[in-house]
Amino acid sequence: MSVEIAGWLAPRITSEILPPAGLPFDKEVITRTARVHEQGGFDTVLVGYFTNAPDGFLIAAHGSTVTERLRFLIAHRPGFVSPTVAARKFATLDQLTDGRVSIHLISGGNDADQAKDGDHLDHAGRYRRTDEYTSVLRKVWTEERPFSHRGEFYDIDKAWSEIRCIQDPHIPIYGGGGSDAAIECLAPHLDTFMLWGEPLADTKAFMDRVRAAAAVHGRTPSFSVSTRPILGRTEAEAWERARDILERIKASHHGREPRRPDNVASQRLLDVAARQEVYDRCLWTPLATASGAPGNSTALVGTPETVAAAMVDYYDIGATTLLIRGYDPLNDAEEYGRELIPRVRELVAQRVRDRQVVRAG
Repeated sequence: MSVEIAGWLAPRITSEILPPAGLPFDKEVITRTARVHEQGGFDTVLVGYFTNAPDGFLIAAHGSTVTERLRFLIAHRPGFVSPTVAARKFATLDQLTDGRVSIHLISGGNDADQAKDGDHLDHAGRYRRTDEYTSVLRKVWTEERPFSHRGEFYDIDKAWSEIRCIQDPHIPIYGGGGSDAAIECLAPHLDTFMLWGEPLADTKAFMDRVRAAAAVHGRTPSFSVSTRPILGRTEAEAWERARDILERIKASHHGREPRRPDNVASQRLLDVAARQEVYDRCLWTPLATASGAPGNSTALVGTPETVAAAMVDYYDIGATTLLIRGYDPLNDAEEYGRELIPRVRELVAQRVRDRQVVRAG
């Protein structure tokens, strides 16, 4: 099986070490970022969801007009738009982009952040809502006749949509979360379960839990693993750069310890970091500790050869999507396209050839 390489698209250049500068919505930044990723050989870019940020639908729509092949994975929080409305919005965007759209469901792991958009459901309730919401999405995309729905969160009469996805049977559904509730609610629906970069053993064990939960519903999801590669021409240069990034993140917190996050996925990263600093080939965890692990925050550090091999280690245990995002977003994306992605694809192609030989033998 081939590998999907994912990147990151935002309307402003910023990161944990680059304070936000300029307008919060800059069309030229979206254009440059989308084109850098397409030219660098990325397959898709994740468009994030933040309670203070521009709309991801429109960011993706603009990105699609300046690219030809690049796909757009749009983060979407169920509950703020009716599932019937969201289904039509996504189907329309799928038509607009000629089938280059996917949805990344985020139930929300922080009560205070959810409240900024007027949502006061508890953690378990948010995941029950996501389960119901996704069921309705899929019906709108696939039902041939009007349907009604009666559930805990939605009461819908005779819904039907003329606009349908180009992709068959509908756009791919991604999602993630580290809790038992996340696995239980997402397993019946997801095409791809997204994980942050944990040690290989922990990642494989989590994948096994998801597979078991999905099998009950007759589904076999694929997996995505997200990491933050830090490259150097030599191992020493890469580690020097990594330590510099760590010091800059610490400085940005002015010596204060980040608050422990509410969501289980972030807590898992912090627990991994508390056990040790380096795992497997080159998975480095102190950046998660320094930042409070608000998201994808564990790094793969080394030469392009070392990091490519580490990424393909995740492929070997079942991750067919590898999401990579740098601390210097545009320059790192260019470097990944030049130095990292070709090596990853060649290693994966070799794996595929080796398996074909084994099957033929």
